[in-house]
Amino acid sequence: MREFSRTDRVAQQIQKEIAVILQREIKDPRLGMVTVSAVEVSRDLSYAKIFITVFNTQDEDAAKQSAKVLNEATGYIRSLLGKRIRARIMPELKFVVDNSLMEGMRISNLVDSIIREDKAKHVPDADEVDSQESQDQTDSEEGTNTDGKAQ
Repeated sequence: MREFSRTDRVAQQIQKEIAVILQREIKDPRLGMVTVSAVEVSRDLSYAKIFITVFNTQDEDAAKQSAKVLNEATGYIRSLLGKRIRARIMPELKFVVDNSLMEGMRISNLVDSIIREDKAKHVPDADEVDSQESQDQTDSEEGTNTDGKAQ
């Protein structure tokens, strides 16, 4: 049995070729730094949905503008793709903004800020201060500094 279906192999090849086309052939100044994150091809290979990620922008409108520019250039991109891929049917292309990477970064930043706020709010209790002071004193008597390294 094959590892990948034909649609998966075609999608992978389309992803590679469109990434090269966007990098080398498309010279539109309205495009930001665009990368192809995924491609979904219909079972009959007649439609391809290309998910793009736009870097260097926090503005969602700029990302949508890049997708609009690419959707307007689908005829040109499709013709370049047809020259590079030997296929009987060249799928119709539709570019869609993929926000998963940016959303993941946003959530990671939120978690980091919550952890920082939590550490800043945490004030040690009197018992914790006393136990820390006694530990520091024991360490200095044993000839170690607070790092646990010998002096």
